[in-house]
Amino acid sequence: MAQIKIDVPFQDIDTIKSLRPGDRVLLSGSIYTARDAAHKRMEEQLKRNENLPFDLQNQVIYYVGPTPAKPGEIIGSAGPTTSSRMDKYTPLLLEKGLKGMIGKGYRSQTVIDSIANNCAVYFAAIGGSGALLARRIKSVEVIAYEDLGTEAIRKLELIDFPCMVINDSEGRDWYKESQEAFKKSSSKT
Repeated sequence: MAQIKIDVPFQDIDTIKSLRPGDRVLLSGSIYTARDAAHKRMEEQLKRNENLPFDLQNQVIYYVGPTPAKPGEIIGSAGPTTSSRMDKYTPLLLEKGLKGMIGKGYRSQTVIDSIANNCAVYFAAIGGSGALLARRIKSVEVIAYEDLGTEAIRKLELIDFPCMVINDSEGRDWYKESQEAFKKSSSKT
């Protein structure tokens, strides 16, 4: 199966619409990190009609709290965190222009519906491989909420960061589809 190379932030909606559940993707470009505490602050800022620390338009957020960098490295282990913890904040961010998220695990039906309604995409990165994923991060800059430590918002520059499409812009779900396909193939044997 071929891997699709994509530059982020997204340059056009057609790229997002072309992605299907199960597609293997290599992301290159600028993304931002944010976990629970940062999402809560962003929600609070939006509710006060304040600007966020970065422009959400066509952007991707990676749900990660990287470990401290070892000497000579720019970032420590950078594996994905459980995405469902951000579900209560995600629809608002999607409405404000966010187009992609990277994490691990299932999303709620409310989030899947919001992904479809806002023509966005949810990618999964492989949990447990944070040290390997960190090798695809070429620069790191803390841009907001430094007091949150590992949960501060960081701008990352990626080169061929591997992930997989889980939920596409049509609301399809790779987890559900692959489980159904497995059940069908199992029942034939």
